[in-house]
Amino acid sequence: MKHAPSVPETPSGKGADDENFPVGSWLLPAKLRPTVAAFYAFARAADDIADNPDLDPQDKVARLDAFEAALVGEPGYDETYAKAHRLREALRKAKVTNRHARDLLSAFRQDATRLRYARWGELMDYCERSANPVGRFLLDLLGENKVHYGPSDALCTVLQVLNHLQDCGDDYRSMNRVYIPQGWIAEEGARTEELGGKALSPGMRRVVDRMLDECDKLMDVARHLPSVLRSRRLAAESAVIVRLATRLSARLRKGDPLATRVALSKQDFLRAGIGGIMEGLFGHREMRGGT
Repeated sequence: MKHAPSVPETPSGKGADDENFPVGSWLLPAKLRPTVAAFYAFARAADDIADNPDLDPQDKVARLDAFEAALVGEPGYDETYAKAHRLREALRKAKVTNRHARDLLSAFRQDATRLRYARWGELMDYCERSANPVGRFLLDLLGENKVHYGPSDALCTVLQVLNHLQDCGDDYRSMNRVYIPQGWIAEEGARTEELGGKALSPGMRRVVDRMLDECDKLMDVARHLPSVLRSRRLAAESAVIVRLATRLSARLRKGDPLATRVALSKQDFLRAGIGGIMEGLFGHREMRGGT
């Protein structure tokens, strides 16, 4: 047994209602929602540890290591690790690998120790572990073909980058953490310290737009996801999220995340919900069958 903190969790108070995009919504089959909820609760607890400004990096890593040990069933971890135990049992019953949850923990450990990304490719490697496992977990849970990891990864990566851009000022001010490629900042004549300001400089605006350009390329891949899924329910949820991501990207094109919170409106959610559900349930399918 590794050294385990007596009280491992440091809850932020955030929940599924605080997320930009649907988490385990009613669109998914009811029998699978508890497993999705267990995965989300585990990920939320681990993310809160990584984002806690009052913990030093070594403490964060020790807590995350202990969560992983509990997840894989190492002895000696009591009910203070209930979220890990609950997820382990849920994954066992669903016959889904724990690899996706462990990949998230890898990314959260990186959050604890790394504050800068030099290049876009480094950020993509981070997203491979911080965002993409969520989509892969859902695909596996619903029995989808792993060949569809590609468009799912593209969508999850976009969601992560958009969230980074929304929070770029807060991340810098509260944790000195920057997910914007340092090379691009230099190329556009900007400085990282500008993220502590009240508005984007012209150079930083160009960097943000470059990141959104890359998101647009990924969205060209992600938009295929709803049409290839066998599960109509997952297709509907995916179609909703594609629409929300497209709308948030457009808002970030026009808005300034340093000047104000750039976020989706209730009308955005309503329109995306109606259009996505219609597409997912009744739209063109590249594969037939499903739930």
